[in-house]
Amino acid sequence: MTLKAGIKTILLFLFLCSEGLAWGQFYSSGTIYYTRRTNLQKRFKDERMKRFVNEDNKIKNDRFSLRFNDTASVFKYVVPSQPDENSWLTSKNEYYQYLNQHEQLTIFSFFGSQVYVKDSLPVRPWKITQSKRTICGYECRKAIYQKNDSTRIYAWYAPNISPSIGPEGFWGLPGAILGIATEDGGIIYFADKVEFVEIPKNADFPKDKKLYRLFPYSRVQIPRC
Repeated sequence: MTLKAGIKTILLFLFLCSEGLAWGQFYSSGTIYYTRRTNLQKRFKDERMKRFVNEDNKIKNDRFSLRFNDTASVFKYVVPSQPDENSWLTSKNEYYQYLNQHEQLTIFSFFGSQVYVKDSLPVRPWKITQSKRTICGYECRKAIYQKNDSTRIYAWYAPNISPSIGPEGFWGLPGAILGIATEDGGIIYFADKVEFVEIPKNADFPKDKKLYRLFPYSRVQIPRC
């Protein structure tokens, strides 16, 4: 009887350990999909631009992907299956981050033209709070960044997704940012889908000669989108 009770206790212990490992699993490679919600009435201050915005079209939704491994990430716009006649009202910039080198490349798009800007990863003094919320099934912790006297940004990061990455080049938290918003709600990102797949560190990079000149190591360290 004592032996059977001991075996049951061991099995229960192993079960609880396996459950703990499942909940505590960490991920370092995959793709996060975000929907960006832009309030155009809050974004545009110019009266000429405001003429294009009304109550019916003031909210603009765009979709983005963030593909990553533990050395680099690529943040890009996801082109919709149907043409979007109001696509020009919001930005579609791309961000390439090289975590080991602490460098970032931003590709700004201006009416069909692209401008490449290479810089170090921006340092932001995040304040991590005790507030939490669940996004895509992952428990996230809230952090605050006071950009200036009038601009505050809120972020929710998932410690289980280990690379320090996020949308639009945001990073610097101990986990991937699954949600981010300006205080006035003008721009809000929330992840709506997370996929974890192994992305090799020698993944092929899109053929972009200008990008390769700026980052010679990009061919072997960036995940391909």
